Amino acid sequence: KLAALVEGYREQVKAAFNSVEQRRIFWEDILEGPVAELVFAGKDDEARQRLEQALEKASRKTRAEGEVYLVGAGPGDPDLLTFRALRLMQKADVVVYDRLVSQPIMDLVRRDADKIYVGKERDKHAVQQEDINHCLVRLAQEGKRVLRLKGGDPFIFGRGGEEISTLMEQGVNFQVVPGITAAAGCAAYSGIPLTHRDYAQAVIFVTGHLKDGTVNLNWDMLAHEHQTVVFYMGLHGVHCICEKLIERGRAGSTPVALVEKGTTPDQKVYLGTLDTLPQLVKDNDVKPPTLIIVGEVVELHDKLRWFMLDREVTAHG
Repeated sequence: KLAALVEGYREQVKAAFNSVEQRRIFWEDILEGPVAELVFAGKDDEARQRLEQALEKASRKTRAEGEVYLVGAGPGDPDLLTFRALRLMQKADVVVYDRLVSQPIMDLVRRDADKIYVGKERDKHAVQQEDINHCLVRLAQEGKRVLRLKGGDPFIFGRGGEEISTLMEQGVNFQVVPGITAAAGCAAYSGIPLTHRDYAQAVIFVTGHLKDGTVNLNWDMLAHEHQTVVFYMGLHGVHCICEKLIERGRAGSTPVALVEKGTTPDQKVYLGTLDTLPQLVKDNDVKPPTLIIVGEVVELHDKLRWFMLDREVTAHG
């Protein structure tokens, strides 16, 4: 009888608690407490009533505490969202979102959710990161389910670690949902495998925009052959990137691809070399968000490209 009672409320409990840990604690209290004793005493109606009261009380407490969902929205194509991301997008009371979250993805968010834009651009940081962190804490402490929606993956150059550190310090409940990072999405949609037995046995993701505004990286490591290097946020420092790689031994003829607005209907791919890349950016007025892929795997683009064959803009330089 106890098993049947539990089974009858399983879906309600799942809907009331976001985390597996919360559900586990609730069921332990039910199975080891007064509800179980009432069932064993043959008082099924009382047991059911007590379980419903416990569920309502625990559910109210969870709602009052609020929670933050740190969700990766992927590189732009809404079809690349995870099922979990989509479920939480439909559940949130308020959405705090970045510049890199595409409009088609925002269209999938719960319609009556409040929306707060905190996008940043280079040298145009309208909202400081610390303010974003405190905003998440404040909203959660108001009892709201807060969707922190970030382009790509929140833990790959997404400052997700900084945000959940603040949540942890303030005792705010949170969960993290990974997303497809821009390097994986843009490379796949450009027909450029990041690793390949004949070309690259390693891949490195690098940010071209450090916290202090410099491009101070381990250039000796990045200049190694037989690897692919992907630069995020590298357009502003493209001259420095090419100069440093060539200076540390990478051939000026090394193939390079720029993927602008990857995985979206506006995707553009520009092909060149370390020697020609700066001029390629200038001639085509390339704009963010753009990913820079450096390595011999870029040569496979013309052969393996599949996305938007009739409309994709591909320029060579």
